[in-house]
Amino acid sequence: MRINKYISETGFCSRRETDRLISARRITINNVICLPGASVAPEDVVLIDGNAIASKGEAVYIALNKPVGITCTAAKHVNGNIIDFINHPARIFAIGRLDKASEGLILLTNDGDIVNKMMRSENGHEKEYLVKVDKPVTSRFLQEMSNGVEILGTRTKPCAAMMHSENEFRIILTEGLNLQIRRMCKALGFRVLRLERIRIMDITLDGLEKGEWKDLTAGQLQRLHAQLY
Repeated sequence: MRINKYISETGFCSRRETDRLISARRITINNVICLPGASVAPEDVVLIDGNAIASKGEAVYIALNKPVGITCTAAKHVNGNIIDFINHPARIFAIGRLDKASEGLILLTNDGDIVNKMMRSENGHEKEYLVKVDKPVTSRFLQEMSNGVEILGTRTKPCAAMMHSENEFRIILTEGLNLQIRRMCKALGFRVLRLERIRIMDITLDGLEKGEWKDLTAGQLQRLHAQLY
């Protein structure tokens, strides 16, 4: 098994975070510094910072209404990191990201398998955002956003963009390019003033005040797994 998959399945951190640990030479396999792409056999001894990886324990699935200013990283040296903000007793990590200046719904878990399935953009899972921009939203702007915009050397996938108020619109994406909505708006001559994620698949912010988190309900988990597996 690849080291990234092995560590994510223990619930210690995500595959992306594992790459950072490997780059920092903090992982060893049988007392040898781990290299990118290394594989792990059942009998191998994997240590992080010289310590064994604790078992994941009971699966945890959390929805957080992230405030502006919180960074979606497990790195302890980052002030305002999302893990310290939640202060959950289990070792959890975020599914995907919301940039520091954005707010709204983000899911956290210790289930590495579900993270990998949700992060595959080709699965087409919907994420909905409410966006406020610096000037009135026009029908042409919404049409161009819906058709796809050239950013980062590629064209974004067609999506749904709808008027919400004079300076606000809602957009539903099925991909997650870096700072995608902000870059799309900038390419069309608009500047994002506020960006809030309000839905991931069928999980919404309903009942969650800013900065609050709660465990997903049994019904939410059942529907989530049904769409992923």
